[in-house]
Amino acid sequence: MAAVEAAKARYLAARAAVNEAVKRPGDVSASALALAGNGGTWLPRVEAVLAFSVKNGWYETGDARITMLAVRAVKLDLAQPEVRLTSCIDSSAVVSRYRSNSKPIPVVSDNGDRHRFESRLIYTKSAETGRRMWILVDEQTTKTC
Repeated sequence: MAAVEAAKARYLAARAAVNEAVKRPGDVSASALALAGNGGTWLPRVEAVLAFSVKNGWYETGDARITMLAVRAVKLDLAQPEVRLTSCIDSSAVVSRYRSNSKPIPVVSDNGDRHRFESRLIYTKSAETGRRMWILVDEQTTKTC
């Protein structure tokens, strides 16, 4: 199904844009993230993470990797067609660092490096381009994977 493959490709592009944005949080605009396919309630959450990083002088190195991507639901007959995906994202190579000295930020977490996400994409008109495209509008972590 071409629509589902297009939605999956847009999901990968949207997440890749976020992955790059956290490496240079003060240099990335909401418009650039939206052009990559980020929107809905998801985009303000990404912007909040970036603003927090800028405020605290943080950035990230390394890349989060999507190790699993599966289609959970497809509803192409809606006014705004929808695809829901489940993914596993491995962030074990990601290190948060202080901008001032590039030293790692001590992390106190016991929830692991691999998280399962439930994502919702809709096919709608982009506010940035005026063209219809798949947009990642929501993403929630559900558990580890």
